[in-house]
Amino acid sequence: MPKKTPPLGQHFLRNREILERMVEVSGITNSDKVVEIGAGMGDLTEILIKNAKEVIAIEIDFNLYKILNERFYDKKNLILINDDALNFSYEKLGKFKVVSNIPYYITKPLIFKLLEVPNLESMTLTIQKEVAERLTAKHFSKAYSALSIIAQYYTKAEIKFYIDAKFFSPPPEVDSAVIKMERRERSAFTVLDEKLFLKVVKSAFRQRRKMLSNSLKSIIDNPKAFLLKLNIDPMKRAEELSIEDFIKISNELCNFCKK
Repeated sequence: MPKKTPPLGQHFLRNREILERMVEVSGITNSDKVVEIGAGMGDLTEILIKNAKEVIAIEIDFNLYKILNERFYDKKNLILINDDALNFSYEKLGKFKVVSNIPYYITKPLIFKLLEVPNLESMTLTIQKEVAERLTAKHFSKAYSALSIIAQYYTKAEIKFYIDAKFFSPPPEVDSAVIKMERRERSAFTVLDEKLFLKVVKSAFRQRRKMLSNSLKSIIDNPKAFLLKLNIDPMKRAEELSIEDFIKISNELCNFCKK
């Protein structure tokens, strides 16, 4: 049964030049399977259909889904799905890329969900400028967070260009950015226990103003001595550590637990 939902307050990007630029930086080809999340009125969908082998467009709003059905009824390389993108099983698709102007209210949960899908090759997304800068932030910067580390652990993230709010209808209260995230080879970082690594990162940033010796107490006995052994200052805060530092901590903790 189709999913009937009320309007979701989406901000539609309908500028053809910007949409074509977004598809260009995504690097998709006519051999790619592409997923579009939040297809809206279908302006990006139309360009994707012309550039990809297959397009799977997911739209939760039933009224917009009907518009898409009417607009693209004769397109053989398009599959329209009326569903919640956060509940969709992406693993069943085989290899795919995402190119989307995603609804801003699901930005972070959707990115976290997609990062965990092993068959995802890349995602090119229009998102809030602030979130894009967090995804690409380096340590010692104010924007650096657990999201930065997790995104950069799984992908090579790069902001391609910015979009002024005036190009959306209705205009959002913030500017936006197009970010491309290409999945890394799994050999890029040597992590002994991925779940433990992610747990260490999230614990460290849960109270980011605390020193590491305090923020890691919930998962490490005597964290001060543990960190000193690794030549990591226990007085530091989470935003002062690189991805490699967090990997060092989690790998040592993993080895310690095996003893």
